[in-house]
Amino acid sequence: MGGVREVLNAELEALNEHLAAMAGLAAVAMRQATQALTTGDLPLAERVIAADAELDAARDTCEEHAQRLLALQSPVAGDLRTVMATLICAVKIERMGDLAAHLADLVRRRHPEPVVPDALVETVDTLGELTVTMADRLHDLITGEAARGFTEMDDADDSVDALCARLMSMITSEDYEHGVAAAANLALLARFYERFADQAVSVARRLEFVTTGTLP
Repeated sequence: MGGVREVLNAELEALNEHLAAMAGLAAVAMRQATQALTTGDLPLAERVIAADAELDAARDTCEEHAQRLLALQSPVAGDLRTVMATLICAVKIERMGDLAAHLADLVRRRHPEPVVPDALVETVDTLGELTVTMADRLHDLITGEAARGFTEMDDADDSVDALCARLMSMITSEDYEHGVAAAANLALLARFYERFADQAVSVARRLEFVTTGTLP
């Protein structure tokens, strides 16, 4: 029986490592996407878009591992909760990578014109810092370096929402002077940051469920 438990523990640890690696990839993608947005760096944007395939593959690996574990180890109770939460979280983190790639694609579609006017660079930089920190925090929650971070993540999401609302008010104000096409891209940008943060909160919620057995 001890040997079976040891095998299951090793499988769960490996599954956790897969998920943590995905959170790390999402953080890198968002960091680079924000940099590409605020600097107009097309080659960097292209790298973010290309790297999204790595996160897709990581999700597939995570899902295959979880499904194999369910089939061969038949986990129950807390172990089953962990596996099922991992399956859900892998999809959400992969979606975070998609959203970072969407941000990078704005750079590609707008080039050589900047996506972000100089007056809004600071706001977008702050959005990037907040969302990257959220992804980094997920990594720590997954690896156990931090615990029960849902409330903190939810507060960070409120900050992202407030900044996105501020950005929208700027581009719809009478003082805005950068054209309709630029405004449309900025509206998309705000939506992508907002959704990235929403997905991070959802992952934190599931991780807390694994720990407590109750969805916050």
